[in-house]
Amino acid sequence: MTPNPALGVVFHWLGGFASASFYVPYKRIRLWNWEVFWLAGGLFSWLIAPWLFASLRTNDLMGVLAATPRETLFWCWFWGAMWGFGGLTFGLTMRYLGLSLGMAVALGLTTVIGTMGPPIFHGTIGAIAASTSGQLTLMGIVITLIGIIVVAKAGQAKSAELGDDTSGQGVSEFNLKKGLLIAVFSGCLSGCFAWGLDAGQPIRDLTLAAGTDPLSQGLPVLCVVLAGGLTTNALWCAYLIARNRSWCQFAGASADPAQAERAPLLTNWLLAALGGTLWYGQFFFYTMGESQMGKYGFSSWTLHMASIILFSTLWGFALKEWLGASARTRTLVWAGIGLLIGATVVIGGGNMLAAQ
Repeated sequence: MTPNPALGVVFHWLGGFASASFYVPYKRIRLWNWEVFWLAGGLFSWLIAPWLFASLRTNDLMGVLAATPRETLFWCWFWGAMWGFGGLTFGLTMRYLGLSLGMAVALGLTTVIGTMGPPIFHGTIGAIAASTSGQLTLMGIVITLIGIIVVAKAGQAKSAELGDDTSGQGVSEFNLKKGLLIAVFSGCLSGCFAWGLDAGQPIRDLTLAAGTDPLSQGLPVLCVVLAGGLTTNALWCAYLIARNRSWCQFAGASADPAQAERAPLLTNWLLAALGGTLWYGQFFFYTMGESQMGKYGFSSWTLHMASIILFSTLWGFALKEWLGASARTRTLVWAGIGLLIGATVVIGGGNMLAAQ
């Protein structure tokens, strides 16, 4: 199948929309602690959905994974587990640095590490930078980083104007040294997901040899990488559940004996299933998009990050989070959105030029 980078960009936008949307159902869950609904939804994100969709859309899933070298399985799982640590510490970055600085450092590092790490590791970055198509793709990555900074600055301005300032001085626990250390930790490890996908190339080769459609070749890799993410997140949630004695919430009971109201169990589980499946959808479409990007598949991670930020910001407008912000601040955020959209076009153009 001939790569189609334009189609790949569309798939990445779909994945970004899914990622930006998954928390909407979670917001409607009632009377469940964070660790309860995060683990409930995570069972669908990291376990049920990956295996279900891989089973439906690939050939001989178990045979392919059984034939995969153990070293490949380990590294896919390992990088997934490391990504889990990065995601769990992202909230601490906002806590100690605030929205603007925290997002710029953590998401900027995630974008760079996840995008540039694999080609640097494989020694192909020099050849990429030496070609016109590669230079165009790298320019798109730089534009994405600028867009992230602009959107973060707009978020800082909005928070200050609306009275929930998270710009630095307004953060009660602001700590530059601690915050930067955590931001670097979170940003670097969050980019490890791309390394896990890169390590799964032998799995792609095996599933293609088994007759799987090239569009779905990345789905078996997700089963292994997300198992690593499940390991990290499940251990942390289990710790919080034990500490907060919130395990009974899974069955609808309250962890607080004084609270008479019971959680709407069926509704909560359905919302967790919807949110968790939407979360998985980001990588379902990611792997499809990556399969279409051709020789510059490494740029998929930048497209993924740009799309998430783009659609998360648009959801903010839809949910009226920017209502009351000044015209200057709204102009700033729209400038950031424009940069992110432009970056995806530039990266797609670079990949299309490389495919000719």
